[in-house]
Amino acid sequence: MRIQLAQQPDADELLGRSPLALLLGMLLDQQVPMEWAFAGPYTIADRMGRDLDAAAIASYDPSEFEALLAAKPAVHRYPRAMAGRIQLLAAYLVEHYDGSADGIWTDVDDGAELLRRLLALPGFGKQKAQIFLALLGKQLGVRPRGWREAAGPYGEEGVHRSVADVVDPDSLAKVRETKQEAKRAGK
Repeated sequence: MRIQLAQQPDADELLGRSPLALLLGMLLDQQVPMEWAFAGPYTIADRMGRDLDAAAIASYDPSEFEALLAAKPAVHRYPRAMAGRIQLLAAYLVEHYDGSADGIWTDVDDGAELLRRLLALPGFGKQKAQIFLALLGKQLGVRPRGWREAAGPYGEEGVHRSVADVVDPDSLAKVRETKQEAKRAGK
């Protein structure tokens, strides 16, 4: 299955081939439209002039990395905060997974363990971790025993609840509709 979260061919191609790009897109997916968040890793790679690499990001001068994210058009609405979060995540990957984002999920045979690993990532709370776990299961075929249960409501089949369910422009519209309905119900 082809990733279509950024709704831009080059950015989506990067998300499909780079586990780090996908993880960074998920990190950026807050307080901005989903497409903007998931296009962010492509913009970062382009501005760095290289493929994404956790060690390179972690070792980047923090003020220069902030400037890289803040250059117009900005990678995120809050480039300073997100630059710091991205560098923390990259440093965590270097320390715990030799810089390999897919090291988080390649050797896991239990959904609860995968969720625990995702929850340990800087910038990943329960909801973000469950959504990413659902994305891995639904779109990348990463399906350790109990993955749907560990993903909570985001792991359910036939729903349009989160980025895990976006596979084309139509499903994106359905996810947005579901989120708007939830907001209305919450008011």
